[in-house]
Amino acid sequence: MAEFIYSMYKARKAHGDKVILDDVSLNFLPGAKIGVVGPNGAGKSTILKIMAGLDQPSNGEARLSPGYTVGILQQEPPLNEDKTVLGNVEEGVGEIKGKLDRYNEISALMADPDADFDALLAEMGQLQEAIDAADAWDLDAQLEQAMDALRCPPPDADVKVLSGGERRRVALCKLLLEKPDLLLLDEPTNHLDAESVLWLEQHLKDYPGAILAVTHDRYFLDHVAEWICEVDRGRLYPYEGNYSTYLEKKQERLAIQGKKDAKLAKRLKDELEWVRSNAKGRQTKSKSRLARYEEMAAEADRTRKLDFEEIQIPPGPRLGSIVLEAKDLEKGFDGRTLIDGLSFTLPRNGIVGVIGPNGVGKTTLFKTIVGLEPLDGGDLKIGETVSISYVDQSRGGIDPKKTLWEVVSDGLDFLKVGNVEMPSRAYVAAFGFKGPDQQKPAGVLSGGERNRLNLALTLKQGGNLLLLDEPTNDLDVETLGSLENALLEFPGCAVVVSHDRWFLDRVATHILAYEGTEEDPANWYWFEGNFAAYEENKVARLGADAARPHRVTYRKLRRD
Repeated sequence: MAEFIYSMYKARKAHGDKVILDDVSLNFLPGAKIGVVGPNGAGKSTILKIMAGLDQPSNGEARLSPGYTVGILQQEPPLNEDKTVLGNVEEGVGEIKGKLDRYNEISALMADPDADFDALLAEMGQLQEAIDAADAWDLDAQLEQAMDALRCPPPDADVKVLSGGERRRVALCKLLLEKPDLLLLDEPTNHLDAESVLWLEQHLKDYPGAILAVTHDRYFLDHVAEWICEVDRGRLYPYEGNYSTYLEKKQERLAIQGKKDAKLAKRLKDELEWVRSNAKGRQTKSKSRLARYEEMAAEADRTRKLDFEEIQIPPGPRLGSIVLEAKDLEKGFDGRTLIDGLSFTLPRNGIVGVIGPNGVGKTTLFKTIVGLEPLDGGDLKIGETVSISYVDQSRGGIDPKKTLWEVVSDGLDFLKVGNVEMPSRAYVAAFGFKGPDQQKPAGVLSGGERNRLNLALTLKQGGNLLLLDEPTNDLDVETLGSLENALLEFPGCAVVVSHDRWFLDRVATHILAYEGTEEDPANWYWFEGNFAAYEENKVARLGADAARPHRVTYRKLRRD
């Protein structure tokens, strides 16, 4: 086989004036595990499509070496609409499944006394070698394990009615079972809960082929990647090591180049300080935030100057002693009990991470807090000084013909963010919408772009209690760091639904976790501490098996 699995030589790719690849020459080693980072719009997805053969460079060469196979998970993956979930997943193992079926057929034929035993035994030997090489004797068990771990929909489900997240999980499951020599993954952890991501990490660590993964999940990059490839203005910069090593080396590269980007330098410094701290130090910092509300609120009152290049969360009204008190909450939806007996109290300066698989009631909880959904039981007390910032993503109200900038700014050159005026285009740019992107009609935005738009609309409301539903999905690493710093400096309370473990470790003071089981499928657990501390506590309470993915079950809703 060739020395390199994939090679680029003087490759160039441009979309109009936007350069994706600028005279890039780079070779990829078989078995290398590479994480790809860079700002939204840099062309990371286009690079994967070129490597998969779905697109071509404008000039130069980009080619897969002979004898190797390649497979790709796209952000909106195609599925066979005429097949069920299981039918689509089985396409990934179609060839080896055919060999298994033929092996079993030959075994049955051997019972015929008139059979050509020599020919059958010869064919059976060849099939056995192929099945051994693919480690496929327990293929059905492998299928079931992968579908469970990635929380795929039921095997007989019609793919035509699946959500975008469900389609991605089915496509990822199919691709992993296919086992191409070069595995190209575009945001593989999107729409996966923390337990599924842990399973995926371990699976990819053991994966024999080469992996190129575009992802903003920094723990994933730390645990799986052996190289980081940064996409920056048409260039690819390879760094040997994981994400933490990349931060160190990038800081060194910027110092050598004499770059004077103070914002980037500060963000790198903040993240490196966090990486270098130990678990105890991180917990101490989290607890100190809870005790510093008055100090942070006073500082926010004194400081009116905003940094227009970073995400801003303006201070809301001063919070009183009560933010939100929940006691014995009960809530069902669509015939299922989602919440049963949930109690917790939001502290004034708390940042609460809400975690759990899709469909267990995280968004429904938000809707009960803001009054869009009635509770079935229990008491919810919201303090008199509380002003909630929340955007219901399931509702309409956004004119699809308006540009993204018009939706956020109402067409004004300056907008009021809390009590501070700032240039509207600068505010929108902080969420990754630069230049012409601001003129996109709202009706053509991708799911990730809509998510960032909702975040911009929520944060400009100026509340002191933020309810953020999956704000970390589809943010690039740079924007994630900006959001983390903004939350850490925000004098108020935030409740954040997120699967991003790095984010939850950096900002969360508390975790509200779904811990449903077959016996108690509507169970939630309130924990003081960040995500890593919660995971340690969970294993101590429930055993190591609790950290592995399980199918979500629901209790039928009973109405009196």
